Amino acid sequence: MRVLINQQAKGKKQKAKIFTAKFALPGSLSRVVKAMVSQLNPPLFMGEKLPNQRAKRIFRWALPTKALVLLPFAFCLLPFVFNATPFAFSQKYTFAGEWGQFRGNLQNTAISLSSVPRDLKVLWTYDAGESIESSAAIKDGVVYVGSHKGELIALDLNSGAVHWKYSTGDIETSSPAVASGIVYIGDMTGVFHAVNASNGQRLWTYKTNAEIKSSPVIVDDKVLIGSYDENLYCFNARSGKLLWQAKTSGYVHCTPAVVGGIAYVAGCDEIFRAIRVSDGKELYQIPAGAYVGASPVILDGFAYFGNFNNEVIGMNLTTKRIAWRYSHPQRQFPFYASAGVVDGRVVVGGRDKMVHCLNARTGKALWTFTTRARVESSPTLADGRVFVGSNDGRFYVLDFQTGAKVWEYNAGAPISASAAIASGKIIVGSQDGKLYCFG
Repeated sequence: MRVLINQQAKGKKQKAKIFTAKFALPGSLSRVVKAMVSQLNPPLFMGEKLPNQRAKRIFRWALPTKALVLLPFAFCLLPFVFNATPFAFSQKYTFAGEWGQFRGNLQNTAISLSSVPRDLKVLWTYDAGESIESSAAIKDGVVYVGSHKGELIALDLNSGAVHWKYSTGDIETSSPAVASGIVYIGDMTGVFHAVNASNGQRLWTYKTNAEIKSSPVIVDDKVLIGSYDENLYCFNARSGKLLWQAKTSGYVHCTPAVVGGIAYVAGCDEIFRAIRVSDGKELYQIPAGAYVGASPVILDGFAYFGNFNNEVIGMNLTTKRIAWRYSHPQRQFPFYASAGVVDGRVVVGGRDKMVHCLNARTGKALWTFTTRARVESSPTLADGRVFVGSNDGRFYVLDFQTGAKVWEYNAGAPISASAAIASGKIIVGSQDGKLYCFG
């Protein structure tokens, strides 16, 4: 019997060899396919390449070989190389020359593809006169930022020269979003503003019934904003016409993340909601575990956010269940800041004075970095580093892999705003009213 089994096993191995020999891909094609498959989930953060650059790299390597005859097949796989489409790519990652909204992109991943100098220095500063908690947006070489003085300011990215100022109510954490020549921002009087990006003239406004701390998100021809009147609003981006408003049971403090036409809101009512952007219909709810002030990050079927129960949550959107919870074993403090996520890692600051880096699939801690005060600044990720402020008045640059400090700047006042990165320059405000440009 044993001999018979061995003969059958040899026969199967022989058939497998024949099948492999018959249907194996030619060497050059095999290399192309392997390269493309490797690009499906590339470790993008440590070697950022724009879609066209990545394609050039692959085809520069493949063209001199027999792969020329296989190009039609290769082109069929291009969507997979680009992680589906360039549009989807731009939802996950923020291209090097711009930072169009809070957290940089629609999925709130806070990943910039800009390179950043290793030896940073202050390029310019601007004194806004009052505290800056709003995080900047950058578009076409212009920086947009709000301040507690009640101004939306446009400055030149290279020189810091003021292009224009626009009067608003007190601006706290609401951060501008800019697209198609219009800048949007909310203020503490509850007014949502749309401003001409070229000259600072008002285009339209809408008065909600409570203060606005959320930041706007632009989705095609629509713009979304949350209000403390417990509604998420959707407007026509150009005319300001109210298209719908989705009622929740608590303040809408967070900035929605948007993927596949769905806006995800982690609310102060302890509910995580999925709301369809086209008509405002709520598709489903998942208990968030506690009060949430952070903006969710949506990536690869998971939502990531911290809460006021001293936890960071990894939520599986397929099973609609919380997959893991992280809390520091000794330091139990809320997580108010929003996370940055890339290459299977979640980086987030806590009111425990620490920056935490977690495994995105398990929630296991990979490293922590301790500052001298609360970390309410949401970390920004670029060029293999983490950029984050602390209420201890320092702006830190950490190594993404190890959490080791590689640079710091003492601003002398708390930094709760988050950094915006574009064209190799870092913009961040502090609570003494100074706006810094590092590069």
